[in-house]
Amino acid sequence: MTTILFILLFVGLLAASLLCYWLDHRNGWNLMAWLSGEASSPFAAKRTKQQCCADNEKDEKIQQLQERIQILKRIVTEPAYELNQELYKLKR
Repeated sequence: MTTILFILLFVGLLAASLLCYWLDHRNGWNLMAWLSGEASSPFAAKRTKQQCCADNEKDEKIQQLQERIQILKRIVTEPAYELNQELYKLKR
């Protein structure tokens, strides 16, 4: 009876550790490091390569949009543009 109990205990511990490793891999929770005392929080956010690439793409897009806005500001504040707008209003 005790042999079966030890086998069940071993299989249960093995299944629990495999589950923790799978959760670490899938979600980046760092559970095994937390259980062994190496990490402070198992749910600390980790940045993946995909998130870093997405952030870089967003930064590039924001930079492009800022440049476009600056160009549009220069066009709109240009005296010739204002004159053309006044002429267009008079033509109506």
